[in-house]
Amino acid sequence: MAFCSSCGANIADGATFCPQCGKAQGASPAGGAPGAAQTGLAENVAGALCYVLGWLTGLIFFLIDKRPFVRFHAAQSIVVFGALHVIQIVLGYMFGFGFLFGGGASRGSWAIAGLISMVVGLACLVFWILLMVKAFQGEKFRVPVAADFADQIAGK
Repeated sequence: MAFCSSCGANIADGATFCPQCGKAQGASPAGGAPGAAQTGLAENVAGALCYVLGWLTGLIFFLIDKRPFVRFHAAQSIVVFGALHVIQIVLGYMFGFGFLFGGGASRGSWAIAGLISMVVGLACLVFWILLMVKAFQGEKFRVPVAADFADQIAGK
């Protein structure tokens, strides 16, 4: 199944025009390879690369690739790793700056901060590996809450 280079809609193999937007279709950039579009990468490779540098590569692929599979993974990368990044920043401000400005940080709060930071870091690692592998296998793995936001961002 081919995709429109303009809107990302499914089009029949060998179609000369997109049934969705009407744009003329030509040969794909990778010499007619199935699933290759704007980036010149196979769909599963582009989907996996959306997760390589977290939300940053998700944002890049979201802006340059219009295929629905890649856009979903790019949006999910933005949501998942963006949220985890924000959580790490908030924890850093709460426990780091509180100590600097006389927040009365005790040993117990540092232990809790360290534990929470380790859990968030472990979640980042697990999501990073899992999502890259699933995307590379061609699966549309959905992280429970983040996938709904990703669908809204990707335009479903």
